[in-house]
Amino acid sequence: MLENIHWLGHASIKISAERLIYIDPWKLGKDEPTADLILITHAHYDHCSPEDVQKICGEQTTVVCPADCVEKLPGKIETIRPGERLAVEGIQIEAVPAYNVNKAFHPRANGWVGYIVTVGGKRIYHAGDTDLIPEMEQLKVDVAMLPVGGTYTMDAREAAEAANRITPQVAIPIHWGDIVGSVRDAEKFSQLCQVPVEIKQKS
Repeated sequence: MLENIHWLGHASIKISAERLIYIDPWKLGKDEPTADLILITHAHYDHCSPEDVQKICGEQTTVVCPADCVEKLPGKIETIRPGERLAVEGIQIEAVPAYNVNKAFHPRANGWVGYIVTVGGKRIYHAGDTDLIPEMEQLKVDVAMLPVGGTYTMDAREAAEAANRITPQVAIPIHWGDIVGSVRDAEKFSQLCQVPVEIKQKS
């Protein structure tokens, strides 16, 4: 399954399985194939990019997003809130809370989300932009993609603590290498984790 998860830079992910799934597509190349499903975690420009969604949005593409993203985005849209579940094209989608605890960038009241997507029998978690929050301790996932860049989200140490609480089979650092965060943050995360880590190369 790990070979089907592609880090496109920053927090942008492509999952190529029985359906083609993008999460927070941003700064995409020209030749990305059309998506079956696009998941948007929240309304900030580096996660909710109408230009990038348009590049990969076809007639049959479904876009799932929080309500405050709807007016920005093209395509066939389903809204979602923390705690809700959807099935799209046979893909099970679960929205989980994503928010800041000690900073104002991502208020809990906004109802922004992370996602757990079940693909090939594996539960894959994209945390969105979040701090280390109590709800993470209840998650049962096989793969956890966690932001490590700090400033707007968890830093590497906090993200490692999240991974150690969630105990996935493997953790993948995201939200680094662009606006904030560097490969050093990804490496520090790897060093502090008590679970296996894969630092993805940008593809």
